[in-house]
Amino acid sequence: MTVTLTEKAEFRLRAFLQGSADASPDKGIRVGVNDGGCNGYQYTIDIVNTPRPDDIVDQQGRVRIYIDPQSAPLLQGVVIDFMEGLMESGFKFSNPNATDTCGCGKSFQAGDCTPAAVPCS
Repeated sequence: MTVTLTEKAEFRLRAFLQGSADASPDKGIRVGVNDGGCNGYQYTIDIVNTPRPDDIVDQQGRVRIYIDPQSAPLLQGVVIDFMEGLMESGFKFSNPNATDTCGCGKSFQAGDCTPAAVPCS
């Protein structure tokens, strides 16, 4: 499996999926990586109703996970958790492929293949 959800992350994602309007049987989350962020790559999570033809498909608990093939190598072994606190709440990514991460935790570098970074805003 490429991505692992903690129990808290799976619970929170399941709530998001149940709260969205469409009740498609293929509804799930798409996890990916885009060029950008203050370290070169940034994580993405979106609610989607259907997979793309070339997506890697997995299910953890009652959450269906879709990953595009280009993001899969950078997400191999990633653990997604959900943190709740007074100062900050949200999804936290622990990525064994990251050679550096930014302070906000939303961006990372992965060796020599990382694109040019942009300043945090």
